[in-house]
Amino acid sequence: MWIVFALLGAITAAAVTVLSKAGIKNLDSSLAFAVQAVLIIFVSWSVVLAQGNVTQLKAIDGRTWIYLIAAGILTTLSSLFTFRALKLGEASVVNPLERISLVFAILLAALFLKEKITWQIIVGA
Repeated sequence: MWIVFALLGAITAAAVTVLSKAGIKNLDSSLAFAVQAVLIIFVSWSVVLAQGNVTQLKAIDGRTWIYLIAAGILTTLSSLFTFRALKLGEASVVNPLERISLVFAILLAALFLKEKITWQIIVGA
């Protein structure tokens, strides 16, 4: 089932790139991301509430909070950098270059999460 969600993520990420590029044509890229961020918060919390998962907030320990906060900060920076790149460059060039993050993610997962790098992972990246 994870494959379905991964593919849906890939398809929606591609659409986000194209729509974001169109949306920032006459707008500051940081402002455009801020508008999207408000919608991200609204939709994300709507899903959490609809699934009844909000009670799990109490179970989050200190270490997990640190990971989530750090990831949130880096997600914001990543998006701001990507939006700026889309404002300045072509989506067909920016997006593939930004996807080099796959290689970095594999290396970081091996280093910090002790995940094994197999030839299948290397070929897939």
